[in-house]
Amino acid sequence: MKKIIIGMLSLIISLGASEIYATFNIEADKSANLALFSGGIIEKVHVDISSVVKKGDRLVELQNDDLKAALQIAEASLDNAEVSLAFAKKDYDRQLLIKDLIDEAKFDQYALVYEKAKVVAKQAKANLAYQKSLLDKTILYAPFDGVIFEKSVEVGDVVSGMMLRTILKIQSKDKRKLILEFDQKYWKLVKAGDSVKYTVNGDAKSYKGRISKIYPHANSDNRKMKAEVQASGFIVGLFGEGYIVIPDTK
Repeated sequence: MKKIIIGMLSLIISLGASEIYATFNIEADKSANLALFSGGIIEKVHVDISSVVKKGDRLVELQNDDLKAALQIAEASLDNAEVSLAFAKKDYDRQLLIKDLIDEAKFDQYALVYEKAKVVAKQAKANLAYQKSLLDKTILYAPFDGVIFEKSVEVGDVVSGMMLRTILKIQSKDKRKLILEFDQKYWKLVKAGDSVKYTVNGDAKSYKGRISKIYPHANSDNRKMKAEVQASGFIVGLFGEGYIVIPDTK
């Protein structure tokens, strides 16, 4: 009789269960390991652990006086090329007006000077862009708004462009995601948008959220599936448990 009752209960739960147990870990909504692409000596470190930064903020800079000088030379070269181009165009336009009155070979000389001036100006622009890119590679920028949570670099340290090394780690300041794990046998029941009731270890308060994403695969080792719930304010690395609420289907 006991086996029959247990079997009936199991059948009822499997057919009409409204809550599915899940555990979770808390991760930052965004997280990145940052490294400098170029090698050199660290000259400036603008941040520390817990520093709040905005996207595009300068975080770390290498010694780059030589590249700054090269950039100034490239800017001057472009200015010079553009001046030469402007005068070459004026001469060409003048000759174009009287083209039928002058020797064709003479006109071709002005045309050649003008075309060469255009090429030189184009080369100067390309060189300026190249020098800017070299300088930018000596500066580490924040890829998104966030907070620095790990730092392993100081002024005077040497970094190698040949062997990239993580020097800073950044994560979202407040936005978090719960990485839920639940039994794979419920793969047909759990949907994006389902409500989740959960508690975080060390916090007696109960929270609610909704599944924003379901991972499209099951772990063959533990027979679990994963889903995400958006949250905010929790410490990254905490864990907890909860229940996925399945809407009644009639």
